[in-house]
Amino acid sequence: MFPTTIFLFSLGIIILGTLPIALAEPVLYDENLVLEKFASEFGWGYTAMTFVENDILVLEKDGFVSLIRDGKIQSNPVLELSVDSDQESGLLGITSVDSTVYLFFTESDKNGETLGNRIYKYTWNGADLVDPILLKELPSNSYHNSGAMVTGLDNQVYAVIGDTGKYGPLQNKLLENLYPPDTTDYMDTSAILRVDPEGPYYAIGIRNSFGLAIDPVTGKMWATENGDDDFDEINFVPEKFNSGWNKIMGPATNEEIASLPGFEDYEYSDPEFTWKEVVVPVGLAFGNFHQTDKYDNSLFVGDCSKGNLYRFELNQDRDGFEFLNSDLKDKLVNEDDSMEELVIGTGFRCLTDIESGPDGFLYLITHGERTIYRILPVEALPEKENLEPEPKPSNGGGCLIATATYGSELAPQVQQLRELRDNQLLKTESGKFFMINFNNLYYLISPQIADFERENPVFREFVKAAITPLISSLSILNYVDMNSEENVLSVGISLILLNIGMYFIAPAILVNHIRKHF
Repeated sequence: MFPTTIFLFSLGIIILGTLPIALAEPVLYDENLVLEKFASEFGWGYTAMTFVENDILVLEKDGFVSLIRDGKIQSNPVLELSVDSDQESGLLGITSVDSTVYLFFTESDKNGETLGNRIYKYTWNGADLVDPILLKELPSNSYHNSGAMVTGLDNQVYAVIGDTGKYGPLQNKLLENLYPPDTTDYMDTSAILRVDPEGPYYAIGIRNSFGLAIDPVTGKMWATENGDDDFDEINFVPEKFNSGWNKIMGPATNEEIASLPGFEDYEYSDPEFTWKEVVVPVGLAFGNFHQTDKYDNSLFVGDCSKGNLYRFELNQDRDGFEFLNSDLKDKLVNEDDSMEELVIGTGFRCLTDIESGPDGFLYLITHGERTIYRILPVEALPEKENLEPEPKPSNGGGCLIATATYGSELAPQVQQLRELRDNQLLKTESGKFFMINFNNLYYLISPQIADFERENPVFREFVKAAITPLISSLSILNYVDMNSEENVLSVGISLILLNIGMYFIAPAILVNHIRKHF
């Protein structure tokens, strides 16, 4: 094992600048909460989930609905759909009412041609989703499809759709300014829809949202919303709410509010919280633990860019937040403002969905891994006296190097590195041992490099040019058998020599040749 461990450490040094945040195990900083893996297996990840009694139905973006029963991911999907999964399309949203399950997906025909976004309802018979009924035909695009769904306390089913690249009345545009000018399907976009029973738009003016939640006390809706290049939001969403897009993102000026042309009687109000820097807020859910009331006024929110889990405290009226830090009292976090009061966990990668289960625990999924995490209070554990919270890092690093370089957790290069980890390195005991120790070294430098990339586009392009040959060489691992320690060692040494040749020997030969020429 010793030579193999040396090799793995060397390989880790070589790929240190490329492995994403996926290599780290997530941690919580709240001493009263415990994080555990509820169900996990190797493979690509999930986008959304819903509970049907004690079962969990989880979505895979490429069209599969899987079942988690008794803490185990079942091997066969309960439904397979024909979807367009390009970019922000695919199997996107799910919610349920008793044994009726609702799905939001970008449907395609047998030839792969996109038909548009569709909402169907199915019957769950305990083993399969059957008897599909089409409820909604909606516009689609390769981006801004949104797709999150939620069920109200009165069993009203809602779904959110983004602008899908269209700009009309629901994006606060006059009809004479319709874009694209010749588009005919500009309605049913940028809206929170009443799906079943069907009704008028619940809210409009939404750019792109990946998270809806219902307050279990008031029944009111909350939503996350992604900005363009800045101003990501958390919104309190009363009925007839206008979120302001595309005139407004983030806190509005009086001039911006006056510029809204008005659509029926939908009214604008500012977000209850805004990140000036893009963090891509996604899933959100309310605390509703049965064993303690300590989190009854808490809204938990995940993001997709930094891998953070946030906890926001509701005000007395439950229509806004309360903050201790004076920097946050304006409901806006600027570049130098501290979020220490809000961040209660890190390392989650892209937290696409958070749901409260029938047991009162919080269940979380992160895009890019087939793992369901569960958060429970220490009161739910038989022994809690020895539990200690994870120490917080002194400086938040944001998203790590590969994600910062390629701009998204969903980039193919980032996905390739995750698959290398799951399908190759972690299949050997020494690989697992290495990953535990590697994380400690990785986090010493990666946050600073990633932050510097975001601040300096030229440096980011330099890093991209530098690591692209390395990532290409690592793809060799997908075509060889690395299930044994011996194969790991032989293939790894070959890769190390290949990269030494590319990064050091070949440039040295070239420089020497140029020197001789001149």
